[in-house]
Amino acid sequence: MRTEFIVKGTHCNSCKMLIEDICSEINGVKSCAVDFKTGKAVIEHEGKLDLKQIKKEIEAAGEYKVVF
Repeated sequence: MRTEFIVKGTHCNSCKMLIEDICSEINGVKSCAVDFKTGKAVIEHEGKLDLKQIKKEIEAAGEYKVVF
């Protein structure tokens, strides 16, 4: 399965890497790719994702806002 969302507040490669690392730690996530210029995040995963958990963990990592 594939889930896409926007992460507002990304502005550099470090932001991209941080968000990808956070997403990769979530159970069921196979891969995560973030474009820091657009804020678009794409997660490839197995089964259903806990979108509230993803939002909570990313927003806790910095001045990010997750929009589904």
